[in-house]
Amino acid sequence: MPPEITPIIEEPALIVTNSETSLVVADIHLGIEWDLYRSGINLPSQMKGRLDRLLGYIQENSPDRVILLGDVKHNVPQVSWQEKDEIPCFLETLAEHTHVDIIPGNHDGGLELLFNRQKDITVHSARGALIDGVGYFHGHTWPAPEILAVSYVVTAHNHPTVRFTDAFGYSIVEPAWIRTKFNLEVLKGHFGNLNFENPTQWADPELFVMPAFNELCGGIPFNESTQEELLGPAFSSGGIKLEASEVYLLDGTRLGLLRNIRKLQYTRVRNKNMDRRRKSSKGST
Repeated sequence: MPPEITPIIEEPALIVTNSETSLVVADIHLGIEWDLYRSGINLPSQMKGRLDRLLGYIQENSPDRVILLGDVKHNVPQVSWQEKDEIPCFLETLAEHTHVDIIPGNHDGGLELLFNRQKDITVHSARGALIDGVGYFHGHTWPAPEILAVSYVVTAHNHPTVRFTDAFGYSIVEPAWIRTKFNLEVLKGHFGNLNFENPTQWADPELFVMPAFNELCGGIPFNESTQEELLGPAFSSGGIKLEASEVYLLDGTRLGLLRNIRKLQYTRVRNKNMDRRRKSSKGST
């Protein structure tokens, strides 16, 4: 039986079932409140609430492991006092309930120094890992080649959302799941040593892009964005089939293919040429 990939309804989290059950979340960004404080926005720490949410998922689903798919911490390149205080508690509390796997993201430099290495916590390569038959990589790097040899791959990093704007200019933004495929021709150009005719090296996997767990992170409205505006080499290079992506809301609503959503009158794709003219005009006045 192939693995089953099941989003938790109304939550930015996945349950992946194969020989084991894995709970997957991405982009927690612990310590973001300290960064916001430096920008003049004073918010109390939200760490306990986020930890309680995860513990609730664990209680309801009894996973064999929790996979944290990158950007567990927020501040780069430094580590804030808030992260030094909160991350050990956060990770070690999770490890008391189940095994914790961390796929490092671009914000996770020095993370392995912030918790007791004797705890049931594994930090994998930044290029991703195969865990129970499913490939995982955060998305700020190309995936490791072995990740392309399985049927399902899960990534994050772009904090996908959709944004709809009405005739009066009012917008609503919702976090979204993105389901798509890799673009074989682009991958051939990057993975020159990979034999894409060999099914043990290339399985043409389905790709799931996770929304951010931390609601303070913001996101990229995929229905308004071009390929070049997306983050990470696999996305910005055209390594995924962006226009053929399926978009789902957290409540399970399927919005359809991205190329069709772009045609709706409520999607307003930015005009780059107009943006350049405005910038040029402002600079000359």
